[in-house]
Amino acid sequence: MHLQHKFKLIENWRRHGELIAALLSGALIIGGWFVSGHETLSIILFLFAFCIGGFAKAKEGIMETMTEKTLNVELLMIFAAIGSAVIGYWAEGAILIFIFSLSGALETYTLDKSKRDLTSLMKLEPEEAVLLETEGQKKVAAEELKAGDLILVKPGERIAADGEIESGVTSVDESALTGESIPVDKTIGDQVFSGTVNLSGSLTVRVLKANKDTLIKKIMKLVESAQNSVSPSQAFIERFENMYVKGVLLAVGLLLFLPHFVLGWSWEETFYRAMVFMVVASPCALVASIMPAALSLISNGARHGLLVKGSVFLEKLGETKIVAMDKTGTITNGKPAVEDLLLTFGMTEVECLEAAASIEKQSNHPLAQAIVQYAKVKGVNPDITVSIEETSGFGVKAQFKGEMWQIGKAEFVMEEKQNDQSFKASVQTIAAQGKTIVYVKKGERVVGCFALKDQIRPEAKAVISELNQLGIQTAMLTGDQPETAKAIAEETGLGIVVSRCLPDSKVKETQKLKQQYGTIVMVGDGINDAPALATADVGVAMGGGTDVALETADIVLMKNDLIGLTKMVKLSRKMNRIIKQNVIFSLTVICLLICVNFLQILDLPLGVIGHEGSTLLVILNGLRLLKS
Repeated sequence: MHLQHKFKLIENWRRHGELIAALLSGALIIGGWFVSGHETLSIILFLFAFCIGGFAKAKEGIMETMTEKTLNVELLMIFAAIGSAVIGYWAEGAILIFIFSLSGALETYTLDKSKRDLTSLMKLEPEEAVLLETEGQKKVAAEELKAGDLILVKPGERIAADGEIESGVTSVDESALTGESIPVDKTIGDQVFSGTVNLSGSLTVRVLKANKDTLIKKIMKLVESAQNSVSPSQAFIERFENMYVKGVLLAVGLLLFLPHFVLGWSWEETFYRAMVFMVVASPCALVASIMPAALSLISNGARHGLLVKGSVFLEKLGETKIVAMDKTGTITNGKPAVEDLLLTFGMTEVECLEAAASIEKQSNHPLAQAIVQYAKVKGVNPDITVSIEETSGFGVKAQFKGEMWQIGKAEFVMEEKQNDQSFKASVQTIAAQGKTIVYVKKGERVVGCFALKDQIRPEAKAVISELNQLGIQTAMLTGDQPETAKAIAEETGLGIVVSRCLPDSKVKETQKLKQQYGTIVMVGDGINDAPALATADVGVAMGGGTDVALETADIVLMKNDLIGLTKMVKLSRKMNRIIKQNVIFSLTVICLLICVNFLQILDLPLGVIGHEGSTLLVILNGLRLLKS
């Protein structure tokens, strides 16, 4: 425990050391002012302020110069501080170092905050699991688990692997993955994920994935990708920084001599103005205009279940002109439900539901399960077990109470003649609404049909409406039939509909929309969506989607909720506005301070405050995204 305490202290010092050094530097500067009557003592205090406050930045600047073979703003600021001291402005040089180190500490805080918010999942991953073997139970390392293993998870324990419940009923806290605080009820056949908490019953879980392939590991890969990525704006600033610093140093070299000969300034005034120029011309604020804002938004998103692979995608998301979506599992829940039951030839609802539920509960087909669920809602839940004969893709048939029943497509039911014209007209009307028709046949007659429809997500209409209000066009790319696609589009307010889209067709349609509208976002959840997600400028995956979609996408909505998309679009636009504000503000301040310096009305202390104050302001402006 004592050793762990030491490690904790070291980690805290690493995290907060830069801020502590900056504050200590500030305290030494105040001390230097108090003893300003004792020149030697005040200079010693200012010198300590230089060393303590500037050590981290000087080291960073020197190491970067040695490894990257480029000049940087850190070295420029150290040169400016040393130049201030050389001409006797110890206090101003120390203040320059103090504010520069404080702004650096704020940038480090933003980076660490982003890392802590994103990588907190690492601490949630269990290290051990209870493996069930023929000879009994055995504790093993979680990383040793492989697909097919059976593990025991007791109440209160974290689940050690992605798997499927073989026995047990419980509630699971999945907030670590989805951000949703309400526990999710789980029973036999349901999936559970590594790092989530089993709240109540004891579970036996069949492992579906090796440790390296779990959802939590995929999230960690997203984290690593996000932390290492650089947006186009930031990449430009970093390239610009090297050239700019060289330009400033060249200008300082000229300013050390030219004003004396050309403008008749004294050597003292010439050197002083050159030092002020080096301070005010440093691009500290410009360099800090982008990264704090981007990291703040990545951190904000992570806290709310929106995982981003990098700031480059945030910039593009804020520029998007069109959002294309898959239908099943994205706009809809991907789970069909019965919306209508039509009956004919005197068939009663109870008789039809009793027979249909008894037969369909033997099938795992989504349409069959939807019919069984509908029967339960209507109070019909028969416990009669029948033997069925299933024809894949068409339907099932079985003997029920001495009669042959068939349930499925029209061609399977083999309806040769239907005299009930009213029934036929009603079926045609419902089919035109994009609903799937499942016929029920008793003996030789079709006695009814179920009309099923994939249910639209509760938030889908509001999200599509909000995107349209933001000036973003919306489109749906689906492999479904035109009638179904049209009905979904009309109900949700989608502007563009493309039906019968196979995976390669989705790629082509994505490319067409990109050419027509510009930056495009594609939202999907399935394997068939992966090529389109990769083709789009920004691929967004639903958190409940397939592994392939999660790996291909640039942003993941861990809550499986489309509302997260509109939130991130708004925040991305806000980030782009903040970056523009920061860049314009920082360049304006630099130009203004340079002009005032050449008019010989700017003193070094004011130059330090103006320059470093602007740096602090752009960082604080970027940090606003942490609270949005």
